[in-house]
Amino acid sequence: MRASNVGKVQAVRIAPNDLEGLLGVDDTSQGLIIFAHGSGSGRFSPRNNQVAEGLRRAGMATLLLDLLRPDEEDNRAKVFDIPLLASRLLEATRWARQQAEIGALPIGYFGASTGAGAALVAAAHPEVAIAAVVSRGGRPDLAGSALAKVQAPTLLIVGGLDTTVIELNREAMAQMHAEKKLVIVPGATHLFEEPGTLDQVTKLAADWFVQHLVPAPNSTEDDYGI
Repeated sequence: MRASNVGKVQAVRIAPNDLEGLLGVDDTSQGLIIFAHGSGSGRFSPRNNQVAEGLRRAGMATLLLDLLRPDEEDNRAKVFDIPLLASRLLEATRWARQQAEIGALPIGYFGASTGAGAALVAAAHPEVAIAAVVSRGGRPDLAGSALAKVQAPTLLIVGGLDTTVIELNREAMAQMHAEKKLVIVPGATHLFEEPGTLDQVTKLAADWFVQHLVPAPNSTEDDYGI
């Protein structure tokens, strides 16, 4: 699993599709957050790397990965193929379960834009136990009928100026039966490029994951197998 280390972050490759990722973990990590990026983005996304760094400070391990191989990235049909992206996310989840360093950690998904739709489809899979989902500027509506099957507590974060996506998130929330919450960040557009807005996303996501992934004192941990 180990490859070129850069601080606490190491490059990994996930079979069978040779997906490339960046795994950040240490011996104090209490959960693993797997990132599903939006269209045209990947493991080097500056915004998601900023969020990942904040989550690591909050005690989470992080896995940022490319859900498409380099030869697939220019295929627009695959870029927006939510079932395909969800299957790759499940592939990464199964891989994580097999790694000694992170295999026992509860897992959450962080999805951005179209990646949020893929994260929710993957979270709805009957054989996977996902502890929580966070969507940043996401398109949960792209998860379709899977929304009603999601059992993981889900936080939807949308920019206050991203009016169309706010409505899409509200419509998706209405189809969900799991614990759910919509937070609108004032003054933020779709990419949360405005000063301080991504810091708010990081704080909201960290609080949500800590709440749902970190066992309470004296509690019995569930089996997080897949």
